[in-house]
Amino acid sequence: MKKNMGTADKTIRILVALVIIALYYTKQISGLTAIIGLILSGIFILTSFISFCPLYLPFGISTRKKE
Repeated sequence: MKKNMGTADKTIRILVALVIIALYYTKQISGLTAIIGLILSGIFILTSFISFCPLYLPFGISTRKKE
């Protein structure tokens, strides 16, 4: 797995995940919307920590700065 996520991408994903989690805990979202949101939050956090997004791979996308 070659890293393909930059710092800005990871930060945005974590912030979006935290907003979704906060919406769930304040009961702003519920039901199927909450379940899908929490699953996406988990995926966003996981991909941020490993710096790899599998959806970027087939398209050759990388938000990581070249070294």
